[in-house]
Amino acid sequence: MTTTKRSDRRPADGSPVARVCVDVPLAHLDRPFDYLVPAELDEVAVPGTRVKVRFAGQLVDGWLLSRADDSGHTGRLAYLEKVVSPEPVLAPEVARLARAVADRYAGSLADVLRLAVPPRHARVEKEPRDDQPTPAAPTEAVDPRGWRDYPTGPALLRALTDGRAPRAVWSALPAEDWAARYADAVAATVAGGRGAVVVVPDARDLDRLDAALTNVLGPGRHVTLSAALGPARRYRAFLAARRGEVPVVIGTRAAMFAPVARLGLVAIWDDGDDLHSEPRAPYPHARDVLLTRVQLAEAGALVGGYARTAEGQLLVETGWAREVVADRSTVRARIPAIAPTGDDPQLARDPGAATARLPSLAWTAARDALRQDLPVLVQVPRRGYLPSISCAECRTPARCAHCAGPLALPSAGGTPVCRWCARVAAAYACPQCGGRRLRAAVTGARRTAEELGRAFPGVSVRTSGREEVLTDVPGGAALVVATPGAEPVAEGGYGAVLLLDSWALLTRADLRAGEEALRRWMAAAALARPAPAGRVVVVADGALAPVQALLRWDAGWFAGRELAERRELGFPPAVRMASVTGAAEAVADLLAAARLPNDAEVLGPVPAEEGRERMLVRVPRARAAALAEALHSAAGARAARKAADPVRLQVDPLSLF
Repeated sequence: MTTTKRSDRRPADGSPVARVCVDVPLAHLDRPFDYLVPAELDEVAVPGTRVKVRFAGQLVDGWLLSRADDSGHTGRLAYLEKVVSPEPVLAPEVARLARAVADRYAGSLADVLRLAVPPRHARVEKEPRDDQPTPAAPTEAVDPRGWRDYPTGPALLRALTDGRAPRAVWSALPAEDWAARYADAVAATVAGGRGAVVVVPDARDLDRLDAALTNVLGPGRHVTLSAALGPARRYRAFLAARRGEVPVVIGTRAAMFAPVARLGLVAIWDDGDDLHSEPRAPYPHARDVLLTRVQLAEAGALVGGYARTAEGQLLVETGWAREVVADRSTVRARIPAIAPTGDDPQLARDPGAATARLPSLAWTAARDALRQDLPVLVQVPRRGYLPSISCAECRTPARCAHCAGPLALPSAGGTPVCRWCARVAAAYACPQCGGRRLRAAVTGARRTAEELGRAFPGVSVRTSGREEVLTDVPGGAALVVATPGAEPVAEGGYGAVLLLDSWALLTRADLRAGEEALRRWMAAAALARPAPAGRVVVVADGALAPVQALLRWDAGWFAGRELAERRELGFPPAVRMASVTGAAEAVADLLAAARLPNDAEVLGPVPAEEGRERMLVRVPRARAAALAEALHSAAGARAARKAADPVRLQVDPLSLF
């Protein structure tokens, strides 16, 4: 830590003006401020360092963005008070990226920089640096055989090895070792003398990719970045990347701003997963941040998954990226046998089978797999025991008397508990009929495991969900009940995969309900063995578009259909849409102050949480920058006059309803 004295200060001889981003969360202060660099701080006050400055009478944090010979400010400039650390943690390219992301999402640079650079850990900065030379980069061409099932896959690797910037949207086959394919792409980039950043949804995916990269690149060639690492480990990995000690950074969304020298590839796996969306202002999505990096760094891009989002399809249809897909003969050879229960012949004989939670087709598939000593995966959309209950007499949903939240049963002999306020409703009585008996409205994973245990006595039943997520399971006969995203990998693959309660996914009041259902189904079905040993049964009508896409394993067809519908209806990503949420008066105040583009449409209001309301503003994609600038300026004007009620701005939020 370096400080200056208040007396006898004089400015540095060369480039005495420091342009500082002050860490103040006010929209009207979203610009650099000029300060003088004292002579005694000249050597350590370099761009990218953390500093302390006086601002409005307070000592606040800031980022030194650049040095200049003079200032456009006509008044007297204050001096930098302190250089917190001489470590230039903010790379110039990351600073440019942060500014672009702030502009894209109508946010402030200071907010984005808090996401881009982890908090300082002084002890880690002072650790002795490893004098061992960085392992040499592989120079031989990467073996393209892992991509042989995709006609354009080997060309992707060659382009990366040659130092070009290919952009691809990849639809993975079932049972594909996606981590190994990403490792191939990264190795090709490193062989071409450049670096890579790869972002995955969660820790399980990160562990899998970490092992694959270690196998291909060897130890010491990459680091992992994740908020779950803890402050010291995360900062140590960040510094290794910033100092150029490793050419590759992988991680969860915390890695989307990772500083990598000579960036040649950015990649994201399963971009439809909502874990890629940052819950803190200005709420950027990892996919959009990475694609912005592609534009700024002229790097390659790889967007992959079993399913495909409408955003990924837009990249293909506009020609920004090429799709990497297998031909239909390869798809047919690799997929398991997939069937919907709507085609079950028993439906013609027994109409009650249409409403059965485990129709005969699903039960038979599970029984046959278990007889062959193969594991069975059962995907259930809801966790818990009975996450939603209702009156057994009149079917009225059971609600908490204190907050009107939904009641749930934690176990077979448990007492109803509110899922919102956690109050126990031991003496619950239906307000409509006075009944006290309760029935299941929605069945959770633990109740499903209990039911399957009775249906298949003597078979081991395991659950994987929020309380305990399994990474893998052995290959013997067993029932594995998992919530979406928590499905473990089975040794040799599952003999059967049952996709239950499809209505819970398909009937959600969400623009992405069908897309999300297909994404979750394909992720689970990809864990099954190829046909004829592997079977997938989806409890849904086979005429539904998401079910059709699953049956054919054609994510591109469904994504194209979704994108066409959104173009017709005027929803993202065909247009740019912003959400303005807050008290009714505050929302109206901000929109009145915003100089919206002439072709902007204001939709709403619709009710939001806690008595607030939401307005939506829609513009063509060509007017996206103008919309973000108008909303950010209006938020700045409200902040300048110290408006009391806050307003939340979100550009292209995942949920519009």
